Amino acid sequence: MVHMQAVILAAGEGRRLRPLTHSMPKAMVPVANRPIIEYIIRALEKNGIREIIVVVGYKKEQVIRHLNSLDIPVRVVVQERQLGTAHALKCAAPLITGDFLLLPGDNYIDTASIARIMKEKNAVLTWDHPHPSNFGVLTIRDGYVREVIEKPDEAPGFTVSTGIFSLTPSFLPYLTKNEIPDAVNAMIADGKSLRAVPAEDWQDAIYPWDLLRLNSALLREIRQERAGQIGSSVVMRGAVSIGKGTTIGPNTTILGPVVIGDDCRIGPNCVIMPETSIGSRVEVEPFTMIAHSLVLDDVRIRSHARLSDAVIGIGSEIGDHSTTIPYRTIFSIEGEMIRAGFGAILGDNVRTAPFCILKNCIVGNEARIDDGKTVYGEVPDGARIL
Repeated sequence: MVHMQAVILAAGEGRRLRPLTHSMPKAMVPVANRPIIEYIIRALEKNGIREIIVVVGYKKEQVIRHLNSLDIPVRVVVQERQLGTAHALKCAAPLITGDFLLLPGDNYIDTASIARIMKEKNAVLTWDHPHPSNFGVLTIRDGYVREVIEKPDEAPGFTVSTGIFSLTPSFLPYLTKNEIPDAVNAMIADGKSLRAVPAEDWQDAIYPWDLLRLNSALLREIRQERAGQIGSSVVMRGAVSIGKGTTIGPNTTILGPVVIGDDCRIGPNCVIMPETSIGSRVEVEPFTMIAHSLVLDDVRIRSHARLSDAVIGIGSEIGDHSTTIPYRTIFSIEGEMIRAGFGAILGDNVRTAPFCILKNCIVGNEARIDDGKTVYGEVPDGARIL
């Protein structure tokens, strides 16, 4: 058994993932039907790390409830006010007794990468990213980090910090400012070394459409489970996982990788295309097609709908004959102009009437869209499109 602690920071909201983080913290957003934080905990467990501390804050009850449902003991620390990542680690410092891994609770990391960094004292997992300015960009010489430049306008390179570190307790006195990169730079300036270790697989969802890419990646790992009732002449190919209490109506076709949760009603005569996750208690009415999409819990999709490249928030309802159309355009998120291509991102409890066309749009929570409307761009929370 490896004696090493892990500290997972899961106190933040994930503002850039709105509207999906309105009702849950980013670490709890389900991808391939499991919250992001659960993948991290499983990867730690597979490396023999069983002493896990999770710092919670925003919507903390949800995180704590989920952690309590897992079969691995986790210690919880509450960050009462979200004052940054260094402050979050400081909240956990009294429980740290030796060398530890530090991980963000809202990024996916694979088992092999954790095994790689565990062997090092004072190291960071790195990743080459095509859009480095969204991250802490690293300047590296001879395999060691010289500096972390946080979210620069002009990045000096493509290698970024994953936010996953192997550290010793001697790092803790550097937590004088609010953010981890400040502490790392202070430690390096003090003459201590930080080794750069390339990660094998790492995925971060910064914007809501990134969840589609993350979902596709994590569906490759699904365990095939076939519970529920599967009707006659249902065609299934590839890895398809179906939860208990779910019914798949006759003449429905499902092409994996696809995961469908518990107590769903799908079909008859539906088509579920690859790279689709459907949560629990979802109803998909006949003659509907869903492809490359992430459908959260308690959603209702009426008949003859056609959804592609869509994220549908909890409790939403899509009217019959509605369509999402993938398209590329530019969005302004937290003051940044971001180019993105997808069909639709819907927050929680959105209602669209029949015959709507959703074209590369982000629709806020509780929004209502009337019959036959074509929607693109951003729709604020609670809006009504007549």
